[in-house]
Amino acid sequence: MKTLTSIIFFIIASPVFSEDARQLNAHEHGIGALNIAIEAPLVVMEFHAPGADIVGFEYAAKSDADLAAISAALKTLEAPLDLFVLPKAARCAVQAVQVELESDADHGANEEDHQGHDAHTEVGHQDHDDHDDEHDHKHEDHNDHDEEKHAASSGHTEFHAEYSLICSNIEALTQIDFAYFEVFPNSKQVALQLISQSGARAFEIKSGAPRLDLGL
Repeated sequence: MKTLTSIIFFIIASPVFSEDARQLNAHEHGIGALNIAIEAPLVVMEFHAPGADIVGFEYAAKSDADLAAISAALKTLEAPLDLFVLPKAARCAVQAVQVELESDADHGANEEDHQGHDAHTEVGHQDHDDHDDEHDHKHEDHNDHDEEKHAASSGHTEFHAEYSLICSNIEALTQIDFAYFEVFPNSKQVALQLISQSGARAFEIKSGAPRLDLGL
């Protein structure tokens, strides 16, 4: 996702916006986070939602039913204009979409691999270590393994999507209707950060009032 992410970071470089956006990334069930940057004619969106909001669970999918649910959710998230409905008069078209399912276990595995490589290198330069040190090292490895298993079992999953839109009549982009709540009823709120020519603003969009008036 490097291409779209770089666009987002370039457009939403405001320090105030960035600080507020970081506060929205906390993993909380029922609440998604949507960052929108508007610079005519470009509209860029970055969306995060807990796995429980999208598919009803956050454990690692293994059954055919769970895998099918994730596959269907990813496909649905690939159609942003069906979830975040923009006025037809704005004439917005999707230019790029990138969607993935992320997990704590994935990040943990990367960290474990890096730490394991460092440990191996260190041992390679310490051939003179005695048997007691080797025993202690094995004991630590056992503890690390237990911690890794615990982290994997208690990890979270999160859907992450990035969208790039082109709106040929961006002046008509006056509102967004969140059909997202109907498609994913487990979600109750979206914490939204918007930056445009009017500056940076924050909103809380709730399922009971699923419309955002932009007032650009």
